[in-house]
Amino acid sequence: MLTNITPQELFHLKEQGETIIVDVRAPIEFEEATIPGAINIPLFTNEERAEVGTTYKHKGQEAAKELGLELFSKKLPAFIKAFKALEAPATVFCWRGGMRSQTAATVLDLMGISVNRLTGGIKAYRIWIKEQLDTLPLPPLYVLNGHTGNGKTHILRELKEEGYPVIDLEGMACHRGSIFGQIGLEPSNQRMFNLLLGEELLRYQNEPYVLIEGESSRIGKVVIPERFYQHKEISPQLFIDLPIDERVKIILADYSPDDYHDEFIDSFSRIKRRIHTPVSKTIAQALEERNYTEVVKNLLIYYYDPHYSYSNTYSDELITLIEEESVEDAKAEVKQFLSRKVHV
Repeated sequence: MLTNITPQELFHLKEQGETIIVDVRAPIEFEEATIPGAINIPLFTNEERAEVGTTYKHKGQEAAKELGLELFSKKLPAFIKAFKALEAPATVFCWRGGMRSQTAATVLDLMGISVNRLTGGIKAYRIWIKEQLDTLPLPPLYVLNGHTGNGKTHILRELKEEGYPVIDLEGMACHRGSIFGQIGLEPSNQRMFNLLLGEELLRYQNEPYVLIEGESSRIGKVVIPERFYQHKEISPQLFIDLPIDERVKIILADYSPDDYHDEFIDSFSRIKRRIHTPVSKTIAQALEERNYTEVVKNLLIYYYDPHYSYSNTYSDELITLIEEESVEDAKAEVKQFLSRKVHV
């Protein structure tokens, strides 16, 4: 049976685990941005998609349809087999809910495979998510803040595993939020970030609060939507403060600089003019010698900490200071803070 469904219906089916979302667009489109959680079973390869597009441009719609049908018919058995292997009913989509998803859904239906088709494709889903970002009631936030390397991301991700309501902004951006933050990662684009954030806000509508990390308005390639960012700025800020040697250990474990030596040199070259010349030379020498402990310590003392202190403008009534010796101790204190607030 073939059923056309709306973006809202798709989200609820996905949350209930009642569908597997299948992006039938070409791999290059899937990799750029897709509905979170979707898998890719494409009608066409990247090259075939380009060929069909060129045919449409030079010979018209009918010629493009004929070529598409010829290309797709050759892979039809493998296409059907891939859907039969899925462990739940599929929902297919393409860019605008056009020929590709219609073809996929019709063929699957003819083969007796139950399938949904997303009306309007990923374009409609993005529009719906943007509406949620613009209109959903924003939950109360508690913001984990503090200098670079204080374990904020570690605390949030561990709390999320324990069932706390956490929106991991850096995880969704695939960026750690610093000049070195892209190293070893493939940063998200704005479209993918907005889809992820919108879905998280929908999931947490009934929670008494949500935990996030203190970020600037830009994280790598993405910008936090203004409405959500301003809400963060007026929310309670939990400032984590760990000893500098502990912070250095955390950063070294997170970034694995020995595996990305050249990337570290490149990133440092972009900020070295902002650091006092003697210190900059010391850091450059330590980098050359692969003395990453010295590199990180000097960057914290002479670049990140002064820059962070200068940019912190929160009023005292919003700030709770959590001074501990380790990430585990800081996490325990955060949990105690939340317990007191929830039971007030």
